[in-house]
Amino acid sequence: MLQPKPLQKGDVITIISTARKILKEELAPAIKVFERWGLTVKFGKNLFVQHHQFAGTAEQRIEDLQAALDDSESKAVICARGGYGTVQLIDKIDFLTFRQHPKWLVGYSDVTVLHNHINQNLGIETLHGNMPISFPKEGEDETTKTIHKALFGNTYTIDFKVEENSVFLPMQKKAPIVGGNLSIIYSLTGTDSQLDTKGKFLFLEDLDEYLYHVDRMMMNLKRAGLFEGCLGVLVGGMSEMNDNAIPFGQNAKEIIANNLRELKIPVIFGVPAGHIKRNLALIMNREAELEVRKQNVSIIFHGRA
Repeated sequence: MLQPKPLQKGDVITIISTARKILKEELAPAIKVFERWGLTVKFGKNLFVQHHQFAGTAEQRIEDLQAALDDSESKAVICARGGYGTVQLIDKIDFLTFRQHPKWLVGYSDVTVLHNHINQNLGIETLHGNMPISFPKEGEDETTKTIHKALFGNTYTIDFKVEENSVFLPMQKKAPIVGGNLSIIYSLTGTDSQLDTKGKFLFLEDLDEYLYHVDRMMMNLKRAGLFEGCLGVLVGGMSEMNDNAIPFGQNAKEIIANNLRELKIPVIFGVPAGHIKRNLALIMNREAELEVRKQNVSIIFHGRA
């Protein structure tokens, strides 16, 4: 795994949007936080362009992402928000300079496209974490503090209690975490952005999906071999799920658990990440230490000086 260098006070970071449009005033709380951390914020050239629901045309978003990845001054690329649109860009990006000079790429949800592609093909760590659109209006919270610790090279621990439908034994394992939004991972099957989870933990989360479609996606991932050799599945928020007039008969967690039961791999529900308030930062593709003790789980990300 290639680790981006930890940030230092005085570093420049670049905010872009690879998906949905955004207004400058919506970034104000996040900019205050970044400046309090001693960082200088730069905006992508087309960040505030609006093209239908997008932050500019695909060409403009490609230009911003490519420029941010290639910019030797900027030490991190922060995605302003999710939505839809990152997949429109991925095949047009030249990662040569980024591969030679890795930097932090931060975001979640639709940004899963970048996490999966970069983790799988370049072996570079990325940060699955809250985006500026969701930063607290005043001050900081637990989510922003984990972003700070990850970006600045500090060790930190995520503690939580497992939720029902989990299948696990007490264990202590070290392995990389990969994954992200279930819908995005599903959309990338059969492409060169598809993950290989052998020897890794797979993290899943999602928002606003129909329950039958959750089952469809899990069936697809199984048939595509995505769980082969996987050390375990870590499930975060499965939020605001929808059902049909004739109920599917299982909730999202039950659907995931039932699909994975025959594979006999650990499944842990309750990870505080995803489209939920407690959306703590996960360093994707870095070896994490997972400790399971009865109903308590700790995920430890060791820092880098």
